Amino acid sequence: MRHLFANTGTLARFIWRRDRVRLPVWVLSIAAFSICFASMFPSLYPPGPEREIIAQTFANPVFISMLGPGYGLADYHMGAIMAHQMLLFTAVVVAIMNILLTIRHSRRDEEGGRIEVIRSLPVGRLANAAALMLVLAAGNIVLGIATGAGLALLGLEGMDWAGSVTYGAVLAVTGMCFAALTLVFAQLTETSRATMGYAFAFLGLSFLLRAVGDVSSEPLSLISPLGLVLRAQVYVSNYWWPILITFVAAAALILLAFRLNLVRDLGAGFIPARPGRMHASPFLKCTLGLVFRLERTVIIGWAVGMFVLGASYGSVFGEVETFVQIGDLYQLMLPSVEGFSFTDQFVAMLLAVMSMAAAIPALLIILKLRGEEGAGRTEHLLSRAVSRAQIMGSFLAAALGSAVIMQVLSVLGLWSAAAAVVSDPFSLGEALLASLTYIPVIWALVGLAAALIGFAPQRTNLVWLYLGYAFFTAYFRALLQLPEWLVKLTPWGHIPNIPLETVSPATVVLILLAAIALMGLGFVGYAKRDISG
Repeated sequence: MRHLFANTGTLARFIWRRDRVRLPVWVLSIAAFSICFASMFPSLYPPGPEREIIAQTFANPVFISMLGPGYGLADYHMGAIMAHQMLLFTAVVVAIMNILLTIRHSRRDEEGGRIEVIRSLPVGRLANAAALMLVLAAGNIVLGIATGAGLALLGLEGMDWAGSVTYGAVLAVTGMCFAALTLVFAQLTETSRATMGYAFAFLGLSFLLRAVGDVSSEPLSLISPLGLVLRAQVYVSNYWWPILITFVAAAALILLAFRLNLVRDLGAGFIPARPGRMHASPFLKCTLGLVFRLERTVIIGWAVGMFVLGASYGSVFGEVETFVQIGDLYQLMLPSVEGFSFTDQFVAMLLAVMSMAAAIPALLIILKLRGEEGAGRTEHLLSRAVSRAQIMGSFLAAALGSAVIMQVLSVLGLWSAAAAVVSDPFSLGEALLASLTYIPVIWALVGLAAALIGFAPQRTNLVWLYLGYAFFTAYFRALLQLPEWLVKLTPWGHIPNIPLETVSPATVVLILLAAIALMGLGFVGYAKRDISG
């Protein structure tokens, strides 16, 4: 048995070496995000009768389906508020972190041939999987400790050490559960794309089961890992039995993944890949068709996600005025425009936020060009009668088109859900026109990614940092009273609060010209530099 895990420690150090930046950034970002939001809650929910009104509002089935059951609503102290409003969301982010990192070091490495090289060395058959689980377990534990300790040190009402330790433990076991589950899917499937599809489908199903169960059927919530961990009632009862059950489930899944790894061939999976057509469709005869074929899962998945995102915001339209009138901090976060209601200001803020979310799939598509290059597949296209301009142009066209699709669907989701809870929520036509105004802004970000691919392909991840900076400045500009020049360092900073304010056509044209110039730079750089495999 010991030979199966030979040199596990060495491989664990190798995995840590590869993720020495990625994993700490994930951990520190999640912990800092949680602590930052917890520190804001005293201003958002000052003590008094207003807090009781907020607690009664969160008993609405819509909020229960989004946030989970509200434990401690009768005494809605800061700890109960933090667990109710942030624990589920943070657990989902932790699950995403573990899914992505598990795929990166399991099925994706197997696809790239790296596991085969490792197996040729004196290492055990299960050494890589075991090393991966060790590194992720350490990362999740550090995340739980950092988050729990940070929350406890804030010294807020109801946030004692017992509850904070429970909060951190919930995050840690949730991460390990989804890491173990993803490792099982990595054994069952033949490609990293399929593994990711199954893992995120299970995450979505877990959230859906929890949402339905929290509203109508407790057993459904207990089936879902996300629903189970919420039963810990953090900062209220601090039950540990859901944490222990989730931990045992994660351990069982790891053992199952190890067993499946032992009995399957390297590169194979238990779920066979669906055979393709005998003859390709005419659409695949062009590079644009190939790009859409490669990215159809991203486009369809994000299209559904953007519609659901808009609908989730729209479902709370009936409570917007209540929230904003009670909390002064909410009023600071909304764009202050005279002559418009809080609901109108809420729509303006949502359009900006959703446009940033719509930029994510567009960036994923254009950055796929760099991924294909790194995997060595671009060379196969260039060996045929295909130019570099055609390849980059096809990825750009798909990215630019996806931005339009995401913007439209997010507004349709927002309007349809809002119309279901209030009569005449806002003008759909004005909202659609305003959302399309953000299209050149998203295209400018895509252009920046193209320029990085052309001249600095090793630095393409900088575009994600830039998007994060844009979100931070747009969302917290009024709250933190940021200088105007900091806000205007991003394209979003040059767009006023539409549809409440009119935007200058010259501004839109200038942003569009900047996007075109960046894309042009990308074409030039990509045409001249070496293609790396």
